[in-house]
Amino acid sequence: MNFQEPVSGLMERIAQALERLGPARPQTPDFRAADAFVFQAETDRFSPVQAVNRLPLPLLKGIDRNRDTLLANTQRFAQGLPANNALLWGARGMGKSSLIKAVHGAIPGLKLVEIHREDIAALPRVLTHLRAAPQHRFILFCDDLSFETIDTSYKSLKAVLEGGIEGRPANVLLYATSNRRHLMPREMVENERSTAINPSEAVEEKLSLSDRFGLWIGFHNCSQDDYLAMVRGYAEHYRLDVPPETLDREALEWARGRGGRSGRVAWQFIQDLAGRLGTAL
Repeated sequence: MNFQEPVSGLMERIAQALERLGPARPQTPDFRAADAFVFQAETDRFSPVQAVNRLPLPLLKGIDRNRDTLLANTQRFAQGLPANNALLWGARGMGKSSLIKAVHGAIPGLKLVEIHREDIAALPRVLTHLRAAPQHRFILFCDDLSFETIDTSYKSLKAVLEGGIEGRPANVLLYATSNRRHLMPREMVENERSTAINPSEAVEEKLSLSDRFGLWIGFHNCSQDDYLAMVRGYAEHYRLDVPPETLDREALEWARGRGGRSGRVAWQFIQDLAGRLGTAL
C-alpha cells in the first residue's frame, strides 16, 4: 500500500474493489432480440429463444372449443382490447402448453416469456422489466403451475394477478397450465379445513388464487375418435405413407401399451412411426 496516497484516491480504490465483489447489475432486456424468452431468476435475465418448440395451431385436434376460446382472448389482447388471464387445467398430455405456444405463434407481434414454477416469487421483478417496455405486448407463460402445503409463493402470484397496488401491467397477460383446477392438492385443502381456527376462511384464502384467472379452460381425457383424429392429422401433415387401416390399428395398439389416450401419446406414436419409416419430422 502506498502510504503517501491521498485519502480520496484510496477510498475510490476501495469503492471500486467492493463494486467488483458485488453482484453484477442486471442488464436492461432487449426484447427486440426474439419473439420468445425464458426468464432466468438467478441472473435476472431474459434468455432469447430463437426457435420455440411448438406445433402449428391447425395440428392440435380434439380441443377445438379450447383453441377458439384462447385464440379469441389472445387476439383481443394483441389488439389492445381487454382480455383475461387464463388458467388451462385438466388431463395430462392433452395439449395445454402446446396450445399456448401454438396460439402465440399464430398471432404476430406478441412476445412470449416463460417463467419457471420455482421462480414464481420473482414475478414482481419480471413485471418491472415488462412494464418498462410498453411498446411490446407479452404473454407471460408458466407451465405446470401448482403449490404444495408448505409453499407460500402463491401469495406473490395472487398479488400480481389482481391484488397488488400496481396491478398487472396493461401490456402483460398471464397464461398458466396445471393439472389441478384450484392449483392446490386436495389434501392441502382438507388439511386447512381440519386444522384452521376458521376453516372456511382458510380454504377460501387458498382457493381464491385460481379465481383470479378470469378464464378457465378445462382439458379432459380424449375419446378414441379424437385420439385417432390427432394421429391422422399428424400423419397427413408430415406425409407419412401408411394405409389408413394400418395407421389406426398401430395407433390403438400404441395407446393400449401406454395405458391411455392423449395428444401426447398420439405425438409419441407419430415420432415412433416416422422413425421406422425413415422420415424426418
